[in-house]
Amino acid sequence: MNFSPIANAYAGTAAGAGPDSFFIQVIPLVAIFAIFYFLLIRPQTKKAKEQRQLIATVSKGDEVVTQGGLAGRIMQAGEDYLQLEVAEGVIVKVQRASVTLLLPKGTLKKL
Repeated sequence: MNFSPIANAYAGTAAGAGPDSFFIQVIPLVAIFAIFYFLLIRPQTKKAKEQRQLIATVSKGDEVVTQGGLAGRIMQAGEDYLQLEVAEGVIVKVQRASVTLLLPKGTLKKL
């Protein structure tokens, strides 16, 4: 006679391990990926595309702002570098990729 207060527990069979269970588990993962795509990935790639287009289209005479906050008029535009006039007679050389903003013409008064 066994007087142990704990009864033996036996493993039962697994229920609901069919193909429907797989799709129910995958749906939240797909939903999370869709949310990440539309809220994070898509806007970031759109912004990067606009930045590449801006960098490619700047030319002599445009007024721009760089990542470092320098605002100036482009005096010479090369393939990789730009020469910005930031004050009268003060010309600095910056990388083309550092341009972040194209200002409307006439924003910067006479340098």
